[in-house]
Amino acid sequence: MRVLVTGATGFTGGVLAHYLVGAGERVRALVRPASLNRSRGLCDAGIEVVSGDLANAASLEAACQDIEVVYHIAATYRSAGRASAYREVNVDGTRRLLDAAQVAGVGRVVHCSTGGVHGHIEHPPATEEAPLSPGDVYQETKLEGERLARDRGEVGGMEVVVARPIGIYGPGDTRFLKLFRLASGRVMLGDGSAFYHLTFVEDLAEGFHLCGTVPAAAGRTYLLAGRRYTTLSKLVELIASELGSSPPSLSIPVWPVWLAGALCELTCAPFSVEPPLYRRRVEFFTKSRAFDASRARRELGFIPKVELEEGIHRTAVWYRGQGML
Repeated sequence: MRVLVTGATGFTGGVLAHYLVGAGERVRALVRPASLNRSRGLCDAGIEVVSGDLANAASLEAACQDIEVVYHIAATYRSAGRASAYREVNVDGTRRLLDAAQVAGVGRVVHCSTGGVHGHIEHPPATEEAPLSPGDVYQETKLEGERLARDRGEVGGMEVVVARPIGIYGPGDTRFLKLFRLASGRVMLGDGSAFYHLTFVEDLAEGFHLCGTVPAAAGRTYLLAGRRYTTLSKLVELIASELGSSPPSLSIPVWPVWLAGALCELTCAPFSVEPPLYRRRVEFFTKSRAFDASRARRELGFIPKVELEEGIHRTAVWYRGQGML
């Protein structure tokens, strides 16, 4: 099929675009003008790169021409600006893309949301029917974006599938680098009792592809999660073992650090400067993330292949190769 991927110069979107080429799809990537210098790898893989932006409706209409499936991965995850910066991309940008896809006659849109819309999981593991409790502006705008997508699908004429990925990691990612560095240090934030669920990025790419190709997925919402979850303390132990070090032996309270993050955000926001510390980074150590992806296994045939230890190993090898560890 002829498919469009947004966010293809990012970590997840880039892996997905290359995966889709390997699966035999004809792939077009929507790349912002400011990111075109990072698209050489896409071109080398035979991916058609088109310049466009979620803020530019005309560019989206052009990008969607002759496309059968749109994989909407692009999002603002961290922004030095105010809440409006998240809304412009995660909500308004999604609306513009849905409009363009509908006008162009796209058959299906796979909308990438986040498992974070469920917030803290009080009764793990959570299914797709668990309460929705977004905890910050990113999660709030992602939830609003997925509702827009779902509503558009219910109107008819275009199928929509909502995917909620969980804890994306793997070679090429830098989001979890701090956790790898923490695992080889002496100090742990909090007691490590919160659950966390990681999903290897290549497994996730397969899950997205299934969302885009399985006929029965139309109109459905799926959690896409790795083979198993564990506590943060156990996760840190696994990473430390891979790195050949001892896990942290000291623990410091979370809430003073959380307050410092809140202060950083308040101080930096008026100047559009990225804070050195976010509350969301701190809440990683307090909010449980544990999910049941059996719906995706049952309806899509989604079976993650990469065990947690293997994924940690492959990620650590990449970090070392980049001189990051």
